[in-house]
Amino acid sequence: MTVLTNVSKVDLSILLWCTKSHYYQRFISFVRAVSKTGDGYMQVLLPVAITVISGFEQIAFLVLVAKAYLIERPLYFVLKNTLKRRRPPEVEPSVKSIVTPSDQFSFPSGHTMAAFLLASLATIEFGAIASILYLWASMVGASRVILSVHFPTDILAGAAIGTGLAIILV
Repeated sequence: MTVLTNVSKVDLSILLWCTKSHYYQRFISFVRAVSKTGDGYMQVLLPVAITVISGFEQIAFLVLVAKAYLIERPLYFVLKNTLKRRRPPEVEPSVKSIVTPSDQFSFPSGHTMAAFLLASLATIEFGAIASILYLWASMVGASRVILSVHFPTDILAGAAIGTGLAIILV
């Protein structure tokens, strides 16, 4: 077996464990809500709120975030449409997505990439106080697996790319 085959098997095993838990249905509304926060609203509202609350002293942060997403979104699109990894329900028929994904392909997770980009930029800019955003970003990523629209490695890649892009840009 190749390394990629082994990783794929572990990926699927983790996904199935997440979606077949007997606690699964108890938290599905919460998980949907967490996933929804990764739809882009937070990435717009938080930098705007920081800018306004600071009396526009943090306008540079708003500009940095805007520039970052002007790079991140095309990168996400190119990666998804080049790598073309199928989503979990297409790989494993017993898996049913709880939400409708916004695009066709799975790798990397755009929600997670965008969330980790924001968390990283805020933490680099404002220090430890902003590191709580990593908890939010991790929850967004986990929600995408629980909702069966991504494999765990899609989430890991999204987190790594989002964080790496923030480091490169700052």
